[in-house]
Amino acid sequence: MMNAIRTSHRVRICAASTLNTDFMTIPSSAAPILLSSQTATCYPASVLIDLTRLPKHVAIIMDGNGRWAMEQGELRMFGHKEGTTSVTSTVRAARRLGVEALTLFAFSEQNWNRPEPEVTALMQLLHDYLISEREEMIQNQIRVRAIGRRNKLPTFVREVLVALERDTSHLTGMTLTLALSYGGREELIDTAAMLAREGVPLTMGSIEARLPSMACGPVDLLIRTGGEQRISNFVLWASAYAEFVFTSELWPNFDEQALFGAIKEFQLRDRRFGRASSGDVSDVDPLY
Repeated sequence: MMNAIRTSHRVRICAASTLNTDFMTIPSSAAPILLSSQTATCYPASVLIDLTRLPKHVAIIMDGNGRWAMEQGELRMFGHKEGTTSVTSTVRAARRLGVEALTLFAFSEQNWNRPEPEVTALMQLLHDYLISEREEMIQNQIRVRAIGRRNKLPTFVREVLVALERDTSHLTGMTLTLALSYGGREELIDTAAMLAREGVPLTMGSIEARLPSMACGPVDLLIRTGGEQRISNFVLWASAYAEFVFTSELWPNFDEQALFGAIKEFQLRDRRFGRASSGDVSDVDPLY
């Protein structure tokens, strides 16, 4: 049941459940609270999203921290720190919306080539984030996992990461995957090498079954912030049929409304997976 209430040239959608309502608008800001199917909630109108057609798996390339910092006249690390605020708000928004899986490109295999002081600071920032967000992840039923060549992470980061994965492994509200020391080509190579060692034939099925980025299923929506239009070696296999949304927003400026806008764009797409368009089944070129 959903009622529209018109107030001061704005429409509010009042829903009895944030998970079971077919259409609803999402607030521009929200506190870290558990979802409830018992409490009616009214949100100011902004982006109308069809909750019956959400992307199950959203992946994000979080780009633009350094440029954002430069625009503020600050050092790059200031941008990285501010970017963690966007991570928190995006995770909250995805969980509240009902997205099943969210994968964030947090640190690439190539990022090790950055200046040592920046890498050291990024590892400390990652460590602090994993600790500071622990209770909220558990409270909101978010399972945390990591993919990538995690053995390259400093010991002090691996220790808190392993603990968080262990303590959230039983949670089922949403899966948050952090891509750390990650590269899509490296992931394919590592998976193929593992299968070869085990004597398992390389097939589509065997690769998908072992590919870490496919553990939550294929990516439906891939978002990149910062204005670049490339996927930079991120979830190459899993994003084979993903819808791409590129935004000029720098990552520290990315907020709930930007996420909702990207999901709305996703819902406007006609996902064919090689089939004919739903609006035209005549004169179809069989090659496309």
